[in-house]
Amino acid sequence: MELSRALYLVLIAAVAVLRFVELGISRRHQQELAARGAQRAPDPRFPAMVAVHTCVLTGAAAEVVFLRRPFIPALAAAMGALFLAANALRWWVIRTLGAHWNVQVMDSARLGVVASGPYRWVRHPNYSAVFVEMLALPLIHTAWITALAGTVAHVWVLRGRVAAEEQVLLAAPEYRAAMGGKPRFIPFLL
Repeated sequence: MELSRALYLVLIAAVAVLRFVELGISRRHQQELAARGAQRAPDPRFPAMVAVHTCVLTGAAAEVVFLRRPFIPALAAAMGALFLAANALRWWVIRTLGAHWNVQVMDSARLGVVASGPYRWVRHPNYSAVFVEMLALPLIHTAWITALAGTVAHVWVLRGRVAAEEQVLLAAPEYRAAMGGKPRFIPFLL
């Protein structure tokens, strides 16, 4: 197997392992929030979100191996930089939210609203970061079919997920006052 493909598969495996680490952090935070009275809200798109993430990882690996996608250094460098920036933003979000961060929709706004870090500018920086990450990761090794299909699927999932989350969060007057006027994803735009 070509070195670039082997290294790309290592990257995909590392991202998968990181997702499991994040699930562990999320589970711990959910338990802490529940102990403080927060409840998990219905989120019908969560299984689809898990499926999209899984399909992007496995799809990118399969596309690179079976369709023998070329390694284009300039594209890999650009997408690698976007991927790293997205991950830096995601970990900034996790650090900023602290015990509020988890992968489920929780009604934790009454326990305090986080308006610092990247939340100074947007309501959902984590979704912006994950969107960029899921687009850039396949393109690091030219898995353009996975990037395209994953982006379309991710937009569909995020529409429902953000709607479910905002229904819970905007119901809290504290959250509405602190965050209601901020754009969702991109400072000064969306």
